[in-house]
Amino acid sequence: MTPEDLVEIERIRQLKYRYCRYLDQKRFDAIGELFTEDATASYGGGTHELAGRDAIVGWLGAAMASTAMLTSHQVGQPEIELVGADEATGVWALHDVVVLDELGFTVRGASFYDDRYVRVGGEWRIRHTGYRRVFEEIEPRSHEVRLTASWWATDGRSSLG
Repeated sequence: MTPEDLVEIERIRQLKYRYCRYLDQKRFDAIGELFTEDATASYGGGTHELAGRDAIVGWLGAAMASTAMLTSHQVGQPEIELVGADEATGVWALHDVVVLDELGFTVRGASFYDDRYVRVGGEWRIRHTGYRRVFEEIEPRSHEVRLTASWWATDGRSSLG
């Protein structure tokens, strides 16, 4: 592995981190810029198979646009391999939390993303992303649990002062 390889791996890491941030901030137009036009995605262990950037962005927007759905996608432990001058693969551990306060439950889970990347015009893009669950659990939200901050409802400020 060369120092240049490490730079490219870091660029891919930043791409994936940006993907997660855009998901959680509901920046669906921006997330589209991270994918190739012919990208594919497999969410929920294959429950949702999508082909094409527009289909991926459209599905994410429809599924996650509500500001009453609060999400946190944390990825780490990347295993990124450069498999060619302009191609790479990546496996990422995912821990996610989805708060559906209006519906009265929280979803937590762990998964592994399996990604493929290509360099287009000097920039790394996602050609495929998908995950398969290690576990997923759903828990009813207690009446004692209340949201004290939201990116949208409180501009990210805590009501606790």
